[in-house]
Amino acid sequence: MKRTSILAVLLMAVAVNAQVTKILIPAGTPEDQSIQAVSNEADGQKRLVLLQEFVKNFSANPQAAAYGHWQLSQQYLEHGDTAKALESGEKALAVQPNNLDILISLCGVAQKLNANDRLVNYAVRGGTAFNGIARQPKPEGFSAEEFALKIQQDQDPFRPSYEYLEATALNALMAEQDAKRRMSYVEQYMTAFPGSRFEEQVMQLSLYTLGQMKDSARLASFAEKALAANPNNVSTLVVLADAFAEFPEAASTERAEQYARKALEAAKAQTGLDAGKLRMFSGMAHSALGYALMKQEKTLPAIAELKTASTELKDRPEAYAAVLYRLGFAYAKTGKLPEAKAVLSEAITIQGAYQQPSRDLLAKVQAGPPKTRTKK
Repeated sequence: MKRTSILAVLLMAVAVNAQVTKILIPAGTPEDQSIQAVSNEADGQKRLVLLQEFVKNFSANPQAAAYGHWQLSQQYLEHGDTAKALESGEKALAVQPNNLDILISLCGVAQKLNANDRLVNYAVRGGTAFNGIARQPKPEGFSAEEFALKIQQDQDPFRPSYEYLEATALNALMAEQDAKRRMSYVEQYMTAFPGSRFEEQVMQLSLYTLGQMKDSARLASFAEKALAANPNNVSTLVVLADAFAEFPEAASTERAEQYARKALEAAKAQTGLDAGKLRMFSGMAHSALGYALMKQEKTLPAIAELKTASTELKDRPEAYAAVLYRLGFAYAKTGKLPEAKAVLSEAITIQGAYQQPSRDLLAKVQAGPPKTRTKK
């Protein structure tokens, strides 16, 4: 069992602006002596029993109850009992709702349960508590510089925990398959972790998600925010180009073309990215541009863009499949059926979102144009 400190003060108590809290167990008390007995027990099953007795014996002491249930939760998790780990962790959290150690422990339980909703909730609560430190009132007589230093000093002990929650929540956002739910998580994340070190990734994820949701109005709003700080960010421009290319409105198609062309220009000016990433960004920009041009009935230039994209994205299966589908569609529109069949036949071998649409389009191309009946 992990023990944060021994003897003098176990888990020193800190309460900052009624936000982030830690547990106080004074040294030498019966609670402290029981904790030491638990720590000295090497057998996991016996330690579990001792912790069960601890929370029963000291249930009237909120600090001890929080500590006992927190440790009991971790012990249950080690034994593979995630249901009881969650139950005990929630009991600890009820007593100390802004305790980052407990919230981190519960994130571990949520990960085992594959419960993204719980994990994001715990992480968001932790991020909110941490940032609450900065909302404490300025002490009388403090200058702005002195107060800023105080905030930093108050936050520093909790920063590693905050950054862990920040990264763990991001992984949950990235893993969520449902677009609507993912967007809800993104909005919670951006509130709980303002100015996150992952801000660019989260913004791009939000743009991609809104594209999936076909919400062009919100996508346009997020686009302005995403490009405000860095208008020449290649990855953001590429995500925007591809997202807007999927919308049916002419205005969105024009936006897609603009963002794709700007991405290609920005990519040429990049010096810090490796060749593989530059090739990927360029390929995705050419793909979005080709698709936008095709939707504007500029099919021949669209084919040229899509062929370039197919060369640059060949080592990126999902993006490559999208290009092949779009290229097959463009070839079919111009009557180049053998070429359409060739690229679509390749597309159907790549598992992913474009596999079935490519099958459907290939079937139509193979069937040929509908035959017209002649009147007798």
